[in-house]
Amino acid sequence: MSLAVLSHSLITSKQPHFRWPFQVGASQPKTWLSSLLVLLGVFGFGLAKAPTSFTVTATAYTSLSSQTDGSPFITATGARTRLGIIAVSRDLLGTLPYGSRVKLQDLSGETRFNRLFSDRVFVVEDTMHIRWRNKIDVWFPDNATAVRFGVRKLKLTVLQVGRG
Repeated sequence: MSLAVLSHSLITSKQPHFRWPFQVGASQPKTWLSSLLVLLGVFGFGLAKAPTSFTVTATAYTSLSSQTDGSPFITATGARTRLGIIAVSRDLLGTLPYGSRVKLQDLSGETRFNRLFSDRVFVVEDTMHIRWRNKIDVWFPDNATAVRFGVRKLKLTVLQVGRG
C-alpha cells in the first residue's frame, strides 16, 4: 500500500470523536479562563518577575567560636559552612527565607570582592543576631579575609526566593 493511499484511508476513516471534559462557549462563560489564571498565579507559568534588588550593609564572618554559637561550622539550616553562604538579619528573613539565592555586588568601587561576587550565587542558610537590621553576613573561610572585607554596602539581587 502506498503512502498516499494509507494517509487517505486514515483521514477519511471514521474515528471516535474526542470530547473535551469542558466546553468553551456561552454555556460556561469564562470559567476556563479563571481556572487558567489561578494556575498561572499559583505556579507562575510564563510570568517571570524582574529580579528584586536592594542595598544592604554587609559584614563578614568565619567559623570562629567567638563569632558564632556552639556549632561554628553548622548554619541555622543545618548545612555546613562553605563559600557562598550568607546569613541575613531577622527582619530580612521574611523577604529572603532560607534557601533564597542571591547575587551580590560591592558598591564601594573596589574590585577585589566584586571578582569573588561576579560569578557566584550566594544562598541564605544562616541568620544573624536579633539586634541587627537590614544586614547580611558573608561567610569566609579565614579570619584575615573577613577582616579585610570589613563593613560594606552591597547591592543584593534576589534570583530565587527560598521556601524557608
